[in-house]
Amino acid sequence: MASVEKLPMLAEGYERLVADLKALREERPLIVEAIEEARAHGDLSENAEYHAAKERQGQVEATIGDLEDRISRAQIIDPTTLSGDRIVFGATVSLLDDDDKPIKYQIVGPTEADAKIGRISYNSPLGKALIGRRVDEEVEVTVPSGDRCYLVKKIEFV
Repeated sequence: MASVEKLPMLAEGYERLVADLKALREERPLIVEAIEEARAHGDLSENAEYHAAKERQGQVEATIGDLEDRISRAQIIDPTTLSGDRIVFGATVSLLDDDDKPIKYQIVGPTEADAKIGRISYNSPLGKALIGRRVDEEVEVTVPSGDRCYLVKKIEFV
């Protein structure tokens, strides 16, 4: 029997998935109305409104299925309840790059990742390289822009 892989995420990421799912479920009746209205126009073979509504219905149903799957596998992690001297999911890490420039990242799930606001996925090259590291350890990682080296300066659970 196959085991279901848990999907770690922060509470706000979980809430965003639930909100997205709710919005799509609310859109369902509107799509059905659009299909019925387009169907009333007659010949379906050349009815662009009908085909667009059916395509949107397919997209919405696929997205709903994906969101329901992620929500069912969600493992909500509160970083403030964590502690330790190693980098784990949810940790906020202060690093120094090759040029001694300070960088700060929080390790999050793939759906929450946004490097522009300092959140990287545990599945990203840097995220994978950081997991399990301690303060003062060097981390070498190959990213699309080339090889990078970082020094772990601080691990926080906030």
